[in-house]
Amino acid sequence: MSLRIVVCVKYVPDATGDRHFAEDLTLDRDDVDGLLSELDEYAVEQALQIADEADDAEITVLTVGPEDAKDALRKALSMGADKAVHVEDDDLHGTDALGTSLVLAKAVEKAGYDLVICGMASTDGTMGVLPAILAERLGVPQVTLLSEVSVEGGADGTVKGRRDGDTATEHLEASLPAVVSVTDQSGEARYPSFKGIMAAKKKPVTSWDLSDLDIEAEDVGLEGAWTKVDGAEERPARTAGTIVKDEGEGGKQLAAFLAERKFV
Repeated sequence: MSLRIVVCVKYVPDATGDRHFAEDLTLDRDDVDGLLSELDEYAVEQALQIADEADDAEITVLTVGPEDAKDALRKALSMGADKAVHVEDDDLHGTDALGTSLVLAKAVEKAGYDLVICGMASTDGTMGVLPAILAERLGVPQVTLLSEVSVEGGADGTVKGRRDGDTATEHLEASLPAVVSVTDQSGEARYPSFKGIMAAKKKPVTSWDLSDLDIEAEDVGLEGAWTKVDGAEERPARTAGTIVKDEGEGGKQLAAFLAERKFV
């Protein structure tokens, strides 16, 4: 039986761009370029490595987001994934992590899976909770924050991984099906080759909306969100710093400056 791997990826605003909130305190996506979350590239890479070691495997990349989120899918397909699923619906606007986990769970079940791989967090929300919530919704084991991951025994086997902490290293395993997340220490993600970019144009991308997943609009979006942004302010402009001129007392002046601000 083919090992079915689903990689959850996210289309996020470019962190180097000038980001703003819209009137409803959601991100103004029209005001900034987007891209595949860098942390999700590690998840795609680990899926590709697992597939390379398997006798038979198929990788599906899955995203929830606006029309432009297809760009994230194309990047993952050009890296080597086999097919993609895009969940897009106007009623998803403002969905929080809990709502997103519901949509992903329904989509993962509809797509069919043995192993779900996620990045450790998104580079915009950086909550890091979605893999655990997704596993709970699917009713399968979770093995999260892995710096090394492998699968033994194919679709009916086990997933094994190494989690590196500040004071200890844990070696974990779970029976499939399961959900795992990988860190940015799991291995450098490959760059898409020209051949991969051209091949990605012919790979299937399936589009689903909420009705395809039997999800009611009131369970997602801003109205269904369990978390909300109450307010936002522009970051204040940077002010000129303090210049300490060394005329023989520079060291003392610097020490006094740091001590006044309780840095030393």
